[in-house]
Amino acid sequence: MLLNEKVIVTGAASGIGKEIVQHCLREGASIIACDINEHSLHELESSMDAPVTLTTYHLDVSNYSQVAAFFAYVAEKHCDVNGLVNNAGIYLAKSIMDYQEDEISTVMDVNIKGAVYFSQMFAKLLIGNESNRRKGTIVNISSVSGIEGSSDAVYGLSKAALLGLTKSCAMNFSPYIRVNAVAPTMVNTSMMDVIPDWRKQEYLSHQLIDSPVLPKDVAETVTFLLSEKSRHYTGATFDLNNGCYLR
Repeated sequence: MLLNEKVIVTGAASGIGKEIVQHCLREGASIIACDINEHSLHELESSMDAPVTLTTYHLDVSNYSQVAAFFAYVAEKHCDVNGLVNNAGIYLAKSIMDYQEDEISTVMDVNIKGAVYFSQMFAKLLIGNESNRRKGTIVNISSVSGIEGSSDAVYGLSKAALLGLTKSCAMNFSPYIRVNAVAPTMVNTSMMDVIPDWRKQEYLSHQLIDSPVLPKDVAETVTFLLSEKSRHYTGATFDLNNGCYLR
């Protein structure tokens, strides 16, 4: 249960992020849902049964000044926040040979810089004041692509970077903030529509469990990592992949 948790979720208005928001709310958490798609944020709000402790905030995670303004708002209105889920990400499903310069920058900015900005400012909020430090948790949503590689090399690079960020932040923020990552296999969201069929089959052929990984499975893992039940985990990567690519 997350009865005493107030959690920021990025990329919260659709897909895995939306499922994380809904699951955490059911577990009793208060959620600050961030997304670049304002219309989808409104839809998220309207889909909730009242009363729920949900706040939405429209921003671009790759824009440093917007993230700074968001954390100024959080410090004033939600100073008791103690959880962060870095979920925002994009996948273009392109060969590295077809990427344009602006596309490379966009993927790096959203998938990596966004997580860096949020992690930095979240940590400053919780432990930046030496006289008033408090505990918290960060969960980064990576991917099996960050461990085993991807047909989209730029995306795979970005998800591998999140694993390095997870370990380094676990060291830098200890003992106050625990930092872990979830690395799902292919999950049944709209992103699946653009993954090449050959790559889907390659992943599936390595799985030892034949039931698909669903958004709710990712959300349940995230909820565990946000809770006190995971109090002895930090710097860890949770391979949510049906035994695919054992290591």
